[in-house]
Amino acid sequence: MLSVRSALSDDVAAIVALMARCRERYAEHQPVFWRCAADAQDRHAEFIATLVEDAEVICRVAERDGRFVGFAIGSLVPAPPVYDPGGPTCTLDDFAVEEDGDWTTVGVDLLKAVTEEAHRRGAVQVVVVCGHMDEAKRQALRLAGLSIASEWWTAPL
Repeated sequence: MLSVRSALSDDVAAIVALMARCRERYAEHQPVFWRCAADAQDRHAEFIATLVEDAEVICRVAERDGRFVGFAIGSLVPAPPVYDPGGPTCTLDDFAVEEDGDWTTVGVDLLKAVTEEAHRRGAVQVVVVCGHMDEAKRQALRLAGLSIASEWWTAPL
């Protein structure tokens, strides 16, 4: 049985480990852009711990039968001054699931949990970061009703 709950400090290690695996996969497609610093996991653990403790940040964890299977972290931010979407944006940068096959279930449930809370807090849109080659995540985002607003293009110099 799948459950989604607020993240706790005890979840930080699992979140950081999952994101490290995701960055390794992304680096296969864009090795310069996704190249990790030597101390990336330690720094990321510190950063995630501050997010989990911050009441302004929406941190959710998914568990299946008591086992960690994914997480999503949403932050409400104002739009840049040249745009006026009508309110804050909920940005999900750190958002991952253990298995690609879980994106359409676990991933969509996590997204729904974060966006419902973001909407309750006044957000008018959600922006989700997704690697270009992460087709399973892209499919789940489409399934959840999201569309591409922008893409980043890169080349090593």
